[in-house]
Amino acid sequence: MRIVGGTAKGRRLYTIKGLLIRPTSDKVREAIFNILGIDFHYKRVLDLFAGTGAMGIEALSRGAESAAFIDNNASAIRIIKKNLDICGLIERDNVIKMDVIKALQPSTFMLGKGFDLIFIDPPYEAGLTGRVLEMIDKNKILADGGIVVSEISKRTVGWAVPTKNIGNNKNGGHSPPYYRLCKFDTRQYGDTVVEFYKNKEG
Repeated sequence: MRIVGGTAKGRRLYTIKGLLIRPTSDKVREAIFNILGIDFHYKRVLDLFAGTGAMGIEALSRGAESAAFIDNNASAIRIIKKNLDICGLIERDNVIKMDVIKALQPSTFMLGKGFDLIFIDPPYEAGLTGRVLEMIDKNKILADGGIVVSEISKRTVGWAVPTKNIGNNKNGGHSPPYYRLCKFDTRQYGDTVVEFYKNKEG
């Protein structure tokens, strides 16, 4: 597994064997960053369920000013720090060992708001994607004009974020779980489905 673009392009990353960590392949990561654009303008990055840290490190390599990595696995935290070091990016990181759901609670979230780019890649069968999106929306963690990139399995049945009629349900039913986030693109690469969200206002 290597960094595919930017100042650290070609650097080989450490990973962990086994099923606990499922790093995004180089091919899928390159496709995601191609969609995000050559003119990489995302300054503050948040990598949730960070695993090897490849997504956040790729963003730093391409010009992000800072990246926060959150994962609850001690081995993952060690690997992220090693990967940042070998890429020469250790000075622009904030690596935190914490449960992601706990980390996003207003009472514990110490990283502030206004992230320009947020990556979500929970264990495929954990069913956490919808809850994390709701917390990002509710706590206004995404900056105006920012993007959330979520990876899920094609077999995963999660909460859907409607692409229209975000906000109050005019039909008298229950309101959707998110009011600002709008899914604007979906791509599939083998078993992996990548969804892109932005704030409705943006």
